[in-house]
Amino acid sequence: PGVLALGAYTDPQGLQSTRAQRDLDLAKALAYTCYQMYERTATKLAPEFITFRAGHDFIPAPSAPFNILRPETAESLFVLHHLTGDPMYREWAWNIFQAFESHCKTNLGYGAHPDVRDSKKRTPDDRMESFFL
Repeated sequence: PGVLALGAYTDPQGLQSTRAQRDLDLAKALAYTCYQMYERTATKLAPEFITFRAGHDFIPAPSAPFNILRPETAESLFVLHHLTGDPMYREWAWNIFQAFESHCKTNLGYGAHPDVRDSKKRTPDDRMESFFL
């Protein structure tokens, strides 16, 4: 969503153009969905991916309930906050950071969380992806 928002703000036709406003609205909607992937789990950490079920809310995919510290949502929230000035994006990012602190922090860094559906204190995996740095 962040790159889409950047595209809207740098649209050659201007930010007020129909295309730029469409892209910005889509970026905001996608960012909301990304944030909800965090907000709607027991740990407030997003799973690797989710499953959309007709007539039901989305759920963590049974084959991928883990969180490997992907930064894309935080990056998009950073971009949207700086472009729009809306403090909501900063608050969402802070909530995500607090979840990482609560469930993924180790003595030497951060580890992947094995199951975002489990709110009990679980030990993070003994690995940290390089993209988390």
